[in-house]
Amino acid sequence: MNSICCIGHITRDRIITQRPPKTTHCAGGTAYYVAWAFASLPRDVDFGVVTSISREVMPEVEKLRHAGIDVTAYESQTNVFFENSYGVNMDNRTQRVLAKSEPFTIEQLKDVKAEVFHLGTLLADDFAPEVVEYLATKGDISIDVQGYMRYVKGEQVLPTTWGDKQRLLKNTAILKVNEFEYQSLTGLSNPHAAAEQIHDWGVREVIITLGGGGSLIFAEGQFYETPAFPPRQTVDATGCGDTYSAGYLYGRAKGMDYAESGRFAAAMCTLKLEHTGPFNKTIDDIRNIIGNSY
Repeated sequence: MNSICCIGHITRDRIITQRPPKTTHCAGGTAYYVAWAFASLPRDVDFGVVTSISREVMPEVEKLRHAGIDVTAYESQTNVFFENSYGVNMDNRTQRVLAKSEPFTIEQLKDVKAEVFHLGTLLADDFAPEVVEYLATKGDISIDVQGYMRYVKGEQVLPTTWGDKQRLLKNTAILKVNEFEYQSLTGLSNPHAAAEQIHDWGVREVIITLGGGGSLIFAEGQFYETPAFPPRQTVDATGCGDTYSAGYLYGRAKGMDYAESGRFAAAMCTLKLEHTGPFNKTIDDIRNIIGNSY
């Protein structure tokens, strides 16, 4: 049984950045970025991935397996294809979805066992409510809310409300939202009030990431604020949220408290920002970022 299992589609990505002007084609998706982050960390937390991909993307799975990651891959006729276009400010992103894949099913997941299931929601229909409820009977549910807040019209990705939020959040142990998402989810502008509201809906640990403003964690009735560590250069923010989730879940699995886990995750994000592609540094690099700031 894995301590942590990330479930999600590995995508084909087209990433367009402005500083410098560049277009990159690569793999992506929550499962991809989380898996490579764990591949770079010490192998003292049992981690695995369940994904659904087309044959075209199977080489990416083989690379992960070669790196020591346990991957269960189901074949899909089509593969999720995202285009992420960033402005000069990397917090500003527009997206297009050029192809979708099939949602995950209970049948695919019936033999998967883990203490924590991290759901890599890329689009709102990746995980039906009954799938989340089923997994919640087997372990803690961790969700990055981004996919539930995306509505696809043609190829355009538009913001939407999360219609099943009350049903799913009562089955969610850990939820990560960004500044836009918490406001859309709760209707509140104050992150502390929003975190308390989300907690009241049933979430045990609420994480709000605030870009350059750091992050806020609410758990066991207390707030923990984590600064953002400035990168040497900002190259590509794609996968930063997923890298944060990997760092936070790793920290919690290793017995770090909420504040320590938040700092560990934030340091991983800083290192990820400095290049295109998944996190590829070491735990010593992470500790250096934290140590140089405290």
